[in-house]
Amino acid sequence: QVQLAESGGGLVQAGDSLRLSCAASGRIAPNHYVGWFRQPPGKEREFVAGIGWTGENARHAESVKGRITISRGYAENMVYLQMNSLKPEDTAIYHCAVSFAIATQAYAYIYWGQGTQVTVSS
Repeated sequence: QVQLAESGGGLVQAGDSLRLSCAASGRIAPNHYVGWFRQPPGKEREFVAGIGWTGENARHAESVKGRITISRGYAENMVYLQMNSLKPEDTAIYHCAVSFAIATQAYAYIYWGQGTQVTVSS
């Protein structure tokens, strides 16, 4: 089992930055892949970014490239999502999740956190 806990969400204005954190515990392994997904109100869950637990194979959705960056914090067993130049359309619940392989589809992820709300006002 892997446990995930997201934090760092909040209410911000357009153009602001936020850093989301995903704390992983339990039986997380070097071959696991950690993804960030978001679900805007009334819409499907979508892939934002992913990274291997060893810090390799980072992927970012085309819609967020240049503004949102995923990274690993090794000492703390953390995965971060740095979000800059936020837009109202970034408003969503953000979840981190763990897959056994590189994946961008939600169905491939086995473990999920509860999520953290990000709201961007215009």
